[in-house]
This record gives sequence, C-alpha cells and structure tokens, in this order.
Amino acid sequence: MNIGILCYPTFGGSGVVATELGIALAKKGHKVHFISYAQPFRLNEFNDNIFFHEVSVSNYPLFEYQPIESALTSKIVDVVLFEKLDLLHVHYAIPHASVAYMSQQILKTKNVYLPFITTLHGTDITLIGQHPSFETIINFSLQQSNKITAVSESLKNETLKMFNLNKHIEVIPNFINISDYPLNTDKLNSDGSKTLIHISNFRKVKRIDDVIAVFYKVQQKITSKLILIGDGPERDNAEKLCRDLNIMNKVVFLGKLINPINMLSRADLFLLPSETESFGLAALESLAMGVPVISSNTGGIPEVNINGLTGYTCNVGDINEMANKAIYLLGNNIHQEKFKKNAIEHSKKFDINVVLPLYEKLYSEVLQNTN
Repeated sequence: MNIGILCYPTFGGSGVVATELGIALAKKGHKVHFISYAQPFRLNEFNDNIFFHEVSVSNYPLFEYQPIESALTSKIVDVVLFEKLDLLHVHYAIPHASVAYMSQQILKTKNVYLPFITTLHGTDITLIGQHPSFETIINFSLQQSNKITAVSESLKNETLKMFNLNKHIEVIPNFINISDYPLNTDKLNSDGSKTLIHISNFRKVKRIDDVIAVFYKVQQKITSKLILIGDGPERDNAEKLCRDLNIMNKVVFLGKLINPINMLSRADLFLLPSETESFGLAALESLAMGVPVISSNTGGIPEVNINGLTGYTCNVGDINEMANKAIYLLGNNIHQEKFKKNAIEHSKKFDINVVLPLYEKLYSEVLQNTN
C-alpha cells in the first residue's frame, strides 16, 4: 500500500505513535509518506519506503495567525497526485480531520478519490474538542472520515458521548516495539537509594505538582531521588515548589530527551498522576522496562496500568494514597519484583507486532470499500 500519514512532529504521544506506525509499515514493505510542517523527531532512520513532505507556510504580514490548514491541504493534494497515494491516515483530529476532508473534496474535482482514516489520541476530543469554536468542525470531519479509531475504550466512549456520531469507532491501542526496550538492571544510585521518574510535556493536565508532592512524602520514608523528563509551561512552577519544599538536591530536571529509555530502564517507579490520559504511553514504556507505575485511575490509564498487578491506580489528586502505595512498593523488594515481572508480561499485549496487523486490516477494509 501507498500510505500518507499526517501528524504533528512534536514530542507528544500522537506524533510518536504516528511516526512509529509509519516506520513499522515501511519495514513491512508499504510505502509511507509523512506530511507535516517539520520532520517528526522520531523519524531518524533511513528506509527506502519512507518519504517526508514538509509543509511550508508563507509568512505574509496580513495574517496574524498563519493559515496552516490551507498549506496542509495544498500539500496533501500535491503529494496524492504526484505519489499516487492509496489512502491518508491522520493523527489527532484538530485540524487534520478537516484538512483531510477538504483535500478529499479538491481531489474529487480531479477525478481522484482519497479515503482517510482519523485516529483520535485524546486531548483533540477531551479538552480542545469540547470548545465551542471546534466542536462543530470536529463533529462534521469525524462524520466524513472513512474510518475512525481511538487509542482506548475510554476515549471511544467519551467521543460517542460528546459527539453526535453515527459511525463506528474502532479501538486500536497505542503500541511500542518491545525489542526497543531492553531490560537494564543497572541502577542510577550506587548507594542503593530508589529512583522515581516522571515523563511528560509539563502541562497542567499532567499535575506536576502532584508528582512532586507524592515524592516529597516518599523521600521522608525511603531514601530516593526524583527524575523529571520533559519541559513545558509548568516547569517553572515545579522548580519553585521543589525549592519551597527544600528538596532540590533530590530532584533532577533533565528537560526534553529524544530517547529517555536509558534513564527509564534504571528507575524503580514511574509516577503518572494526570488529570486525564486517553492512554498513557509513557506508562506503557515504563511497564515494558519492568518499572511499576503509580497513576491516577482516569481515562484510559486503567487499561494500561492494571491496579494491583502492574502498579496501583488512585483517584486524581489523592496524593496520600499514591505516596502510601509508592512507599509500600519501594519498601518491599519481593513485591516489587513480582510487579516488575507482571509489568513486562502485560506490556507484550501492546507490542507493535500485535497492533500493526490491526491497522493493516483496517487499511485493507477501507480500500475494499472504496474500490
């Protein structure tokens, strides 16, 4: 198949999943064309079947905000006509679903039909999608999609509750390539102290203050350090809170890392107290490394982090419960080893070799229905 993938090139989960999906498809012999305003950061290996088409936006002084949707649409039409794409797979509904629909309509005038699939990743529905300025266009664009997928049952149910859709939403979970996550028994701290870790884009929804508050209670009982990977609008507040609590000597801010696996593999516990998560890709990556997870029980997280098996899930904002569970796990080596094995085994259900055929089957169904 000759597949176009429209995605964001950033560190967010939707861009990561879209890129890894494209790479996996290319390795199986499909031709994959990435379309974005910058090269996806995970697209860092050569493959004869991978192509990148950069979208350029004119910096015209009339526009206070540059018309990225128009530029994306024009680029898609150009790529489809020149590269003879079979279908387009767009990740993150805003604005990609509406852009795909507009491209489809333009191509119809040229006697070309381009089916498109929209994959919902979370905040495009749960946060931004609820805003009145987006709701109408999202509802319409999803209705026009040839197929819709969601990364979790939770996101599927929330989408159907929020939007008046009469289309089926297929759940295809996020995934990882298990072979990219080798176990590492080397610990970061030679003194035997424990390491807690958190990875995110430091937005309010990630509740970074809760991460620090949980760690503050943990380090009072267990000698430990906290590694924070990522960057975003809440970083300054997080650093201030650490100073106020007098724990800066126990907290390390590493900023954005293209590949945090080396650090993640050496952690003892992963913290994810988010307000909402449609899936929790970072939690899955942790489990694959044998790192148990203490998380909130919101959205799709319980589908990834199984309470009492791979870690513990707690109510959003319940810092005391999260800290108590963390202290219990970190202070019980036998129990932690059991959770570690459970985490590794559970993560295999989300391996790319399990999930990729689901997308290939979906692509085939779309093409069969449009031919």
